[in-house]
Amino acid sequence: MSRATGSEERTRRAGRSGRGAGGRGSASGVLAVPALVALVFLVLPLVGLVVRAPWRQAPQVLTSPDALAALRLSVLTATASTGIAVVLGVPLAWWLARPGLRFASLLRAVITVPLVLPPVVGGVALFTVLGRSGLLGRPLYEATGFAFPFTPYAVVLAQTFVALPYLVLAVEGALRGADRRFEDAAATLGASPLRTFLRVTLPLVGPGIAAGAVLAWARALGEFGATITFAGNFPGTTQTMPLAVYLALETDPGAALLLSVALLAVSVAVLAALRDRWTRAW
Repeated sequence: MSRATGSEERTRRAGRSGRGAGGRGSASGVLAVPALVALVFLVLPLVGLVVRAPWRQAPQVLTSPDALAALRLSVLTATASTGIAVVLGVPLAWWLARPGLRFASLLRAVITVPLVLPPVVGGVALFTVLGRSGLLGRPLYEATGFAFPFTPYAVVLAQTFVALPYLVLAVEGALRGADRRFEDAAATLGASPLRTFLRVTLPLVGPGIAAGAVLAWARALGEFGATITFAGNFPGTTQTMPLAVYLALETDPGAALLLSVALLAVSVAVLAALRDRWTRAW
């Protein structure tokens, strides 16, 4: 009797396992269609850039002084803005992730506004604060004669404004997922809050910081609206690669395609190299 009962139990388990596998298989088939559509939607425009680009003109266009200057400025300013975002954004994310913070939801909403704000509006907002007649720009100009707009510094500020939320959100998520028992143990052993943050917290969320930095760098590299509004489009001074593409699109669409492919190649190469190396554990 016991053997028969055991056999029936195994049969019922096998039936449930088969139904579960069949359900998963049918779900995979249903989800594969929209997944494939999404993949094609994302990849096909990029393939179109590569296919339609006039490659015979590539040596002339991509090695021109204006193109090289725009690419150099884009990489330098994106790197500088990412560094500023890391220095300012990691402490801000740590602050937001602390339990019991009052008005945390409101602060988080304010910080994420640049993600949904039209970039041109962001450039106008920067003007109201840092322009020659802005809230902070006017006293700075009257005291030193220096104004941020239409300088490379304005490019960095515009890129930082739009890229900072990406880093803050990534680091805050990593902090919320980190095991706080290590911080508590360090505090119990007498470590100061600053020492705990530097020696315990930062190593714990290092992959999250790296992931946020990569996203911020990519967003800064592709920034257009706030840059053209706040910094202008001056070749060799404030003209980044997105601005060069926009200018070329009006006069030479073939050159615009080639510059777009070059910017795409740089972005993909950096994202693939850095994200795979730094965020493997995240």
